[in-house]
This record gives sequence, C-alpha cells and structure tokens, in this order.
Amino acid sequence: MRLRELAEFRRRFGYRRLLVLLQREGWQINHKRLYRLYVEEKLSLRRKRSRKRSAVRHPLVQPTGSNQVWSMDFMMDALSSGRRFRTLNIVDDYTRVTRTAAPDPLG
Repeated sequence: MRLRELAEFRRRFGYRRLLVLLQREGWQINHKRLYRLYVEEKLSLRRKRSRKRSAVRHPLVQPTGSNQVWSMDFMMDALSSGRRFRTLNIVDDYTRVTRTAAPDPLG
C-alpha cells in the first residue's frame, strides 16, 4: 500500500528511488522484492517517445563571396619522435583558403 501511495505522489520516480524513500521511512525491503511488487502493481514509468525530426531537409546556403562562411576543426598528428600536436584549422568555405592556428611555441 505504501509503495502505491509513494508512486502515486511521486509519478516520475522509478523503483530504485522509491526503494530509497521506503528505506528512509524504516522499511526493511529487498530491492528484488520491491521490483517484483512494482511490476505487479503496474507502476512502471512510461518510456518517453522520441520526437520526430523534420522530414524536410533544407540544403545549406552556398556562400557567394569570401569571408561569409567559415568552417573550423581540430586536427591531431604526431611527429616522427612520437610527440603529438594539435592544430585548429579554419577554412573559408568560398575560397577554400586555410588558416592554421598552431600553438604558440613561446607559451
């Protein structure tokens, strides 16, 4: 009865959280028994339905001149000595000119 009352009052709590609440009230109950009662009483939480994405896909707008759209990405590579380094590459999508920002050697 107490499990049903708690589940009705706390609708978004699953059986694990309800177990904690019952144990705080002084109930000595095994988690496996509580789960069996939880399922028998049909107190299970409903699964959230995923939202459907928009069916219409819009193509990306193509830039008509330089300096309108830029893309950036981190890349990592290794030297022959085994030392790794990362660079930030920035590309102008219209002219395909690449700017690479390397780490400052002076720190």
